[in-house]
Amino acid sequence: MNAQRRHPRWRLRALAPYLFIAPFFLLFFVFGLFPLCFSVYLSLHQWEPAAGLAAMQWVGFDNYRFALSDPWLHKSLYNTLWLAVASGLPQHVVAVPLAFFIHMRLSRSRNLVVAAYFVPYITSSVAIALIFSTLFSKDFGAINAAFQGMSNLPGAGALLHGVRPDWLGDADWTKPSVAFVIFWRYIGWNVVLYLSALQVIDPALYEAATLDGAGSWQQFRHIALPLLRPMMFFAITLTLIGNLQLFEEPFILIGTESGVSQSAMTTAMFMYRVAFSDGDFGTASAISWLLFLIIAVLTWGNARLFNRGGSDHGAL
Repeated sequence: MNAQRRHPRWRLRALAPYLFIAPFFLLFFVFGLFPLCFSVYLSLHQWEPAAGLAAMQWVGFDNYRFALSDPWLHKSLYNTLWLAVASGLPQHVVAVPLAFFIHMRLSRSRNLVVAAYFVPYITSSVAIALIFSTLFSKDFGAINAAFQGMSNLPGAGALLHGVRPDWLGDADWTKPSVAFVIFWRYIGWNVVLYLSALQVIDPALYEAATLDGAGSWQQFRHIALPLLRPMMFFAITLTLIGNLQLFEEPFILIGTESGVSQSAMTTAMFMYRVAFSDGDFGTASAISWLLFLIIAVLTWGNARLFNRGGSDHGAL
């Protein structure tokens, strides 16, 4: 009798852990796994959402072939890669030495300085777009006003006289403008990453290098940079993945209806246009998976590059 009474309680106790983790798996299946699998299924169909699921027509890989032959996809890929390099590379070129300087020279005010650099990362994209739309204004923007003021300086008048770029309305300036906004927003995030890695480096290494007569540059080059390789790989991978999915900044700053929108149209923006403007959700899903393959290949290449560099460094 006692064994029979304990049996249901034992079963409930054994099921308790699964009941606690069931909500996570349920949410993951509904909002994560199912949309992912459905997008693969949708990329092989032609579908008009307004007609319902019954209107889905199997087309196989026609959506992929159509997307790969679309010149606008090629243009968006070029814009995406351009913005990824122009905004991503300077982030790390500036963030690494800046984090080293903050770590070595600003020990007392470190938290305040890092917080100031980190604020753009947590600021709303809409607020950032409004601020830079004002700053980049051709007639009333602070940037062009600064150019006009500097044109009155001796020696600068010939270079800056009449310089008033239409930052967000001229196709020659839209990509540099968007790249600068992305650089400004995410450099603080990378500074925090590199600073966290620098703080775990043994201070005795710097002390020994100082006793041997190494200056700040030698310590940065021969101690900080080699030991920052794992964090550099992590940070560059995040930048690579994020910049190849750029959407918010160019979408809000340039939009999709302006005359120069094509000059800064990223692949994510093109995918959005194909889905919600053209109503072709099948091709849009195919574009999303093509973009995923590009990101996967470039991320794999980045990993191979760092692994090869680490092996060469170890051999030396």
